[in-house]
Amino acid sequence: MQLPIIKTSRLILKPFQIDDSKSVHLLADDIKIASTTGTIPHPYKLSDAESWINTHVDNWQKKNSLTLSVCLNEKNKIIGAIELILKLQHKRAELAYWIGFPFWNRGYCTEASKAIVSYGFNQLDLRKITAHHMLSNPASGKVMEKLGMKREGVFEQHFIRFGEFQDMAAYGVLRENFKCLELE
Repeated sequence: MQLPIIKTSRLILKPFQIDDSKSVHLLADDIKIASTTGTIPHPYKLSDAESWINTHVDNWQKKNSLTLSVCLNEKNKIIGAIELILKLQHKRAELAYWIGFPFWNRGYCTEASKAIVSYGFNQLDLRKITAHHMLSNPASGKVMEKLGMKREGVFEQHFIRFGEFQDMAAYGVLRENFKCLELE
């Protein structure tokens, strides 16, 4: 089964190619990106991007995750990544994303998230999608709220990131409560 391509008015969510490694490296190597995620290392090497991209097809075929690039429609330029970590036996997934710093505060993350969540509910027949963010990154929580997600709790001092304990807010949305996005 091939990875999907999802289009919105301004974006294309599509499979990463190994040639995208340099773009991923340039965006993800920014400490502003690493500090808002739980898993992106800093510094982020070109080999990290290559290794990560090489996992996507296998993870999709095994139904572990759906990972897509977030690209600007008109330029086909990568601006970030978005993922559903699948738990199909429970009809749910976890949403994860990052957008490169030069593209923050333009609504791209919300637009990409609505598109992939729509795909999860409509094509993968999911019942619930969850997401988490560090309390130190409230902008991510605003994206989740725009999807109709409700805050379900806070995990205090849930993990250590760059030597500091981080509190995590947990969000979730059921299919019937999702604010749907019309896709092209």
